[in-house]
Amino acid sequence: MGTGNFTDEFKRDAVAQITERGCPVREVSERLGVSTHSLYAWKRKFAQAVSGDSVKDAEIRRLRRELARVSEERDILKKVTAYFAKDAK
Repeated sequence: MGTGNFTDEFKRDAVAQITERGCPVREVSERLGVSTHSLYAWKRKFAQAVSGDSVKDAEIRRLRRELARVSEERDILKKVTAYFAKDAK
């Protein structure tokens, strides 16, 4: 495995593969050509930032799903209201 200077973005992506996708450190190490020691060091350094971002991303996804559901319910209620308003005339 060669030595090299990797960008912080590369390191964060490698840590994300381990922490978010659940890939084994050895597998990521072999795939990226990085020592397992380096990956563990990067994980210590970047895991907090990555997990904090993933928590925010999960919250955003949850809120988007909820918004879609509430919007659909609102549209259904509008249609029902229009239907019954037409019958009342």
